[in-house]
Amino acid sequence: MKKETVITICRGLLILLFIYASFSKIFDPALSKRQMMAQPFPTFLSWGLLFLIPASEIVLSVLLMIESKSKKALLASVILMGMFTVYITTILLNFFNRVPCSCGGVIEKLTWGQHLVFNLFFLGVALTGYLMSKSKTIRSNLPQHYT
Repeated sequence: MKKETVITICRGLLILLFIYASFSKIFDPALSKRQMMAQPFPTFLSWGLLFLIPASEIVLSVLLMIESKSKKALLASVILMGMFTVYITTILLNFFNRVPCSCGGVIEKLTWGQHLVFNLFFLGVALTGYLMSKSKTIRSNLPQHYT
């Protein structure tokens, strides 16, 4: 499979994930607020994340659609998925006194273990897309006889 095709598939999967996740929060604001306020964070941080997470997901989706911004958007996706994955890992390791509510939409039906696998998959998708787009740029900068 061509590198550009793999990168496009990675970008597409991440766009679908981020659009679905952000819209599930936006279209059910009462549930989103209840779930975010149940997180083991200080209230001011929960309020900030209530707006910051869906906004970040939408911005990343748009940037992933723009070819010239996609490499940076893939890197940002790696960072965001990495942060979500670390958070889920801390929950599974009983780092917090209580287990918070899960995500919205279909994802809320997953156990925390399943959610970790889900996130690891999408972290891998983001990392694959980023590394392949990074190597694509490096190769395109080489003189023609090296490619």
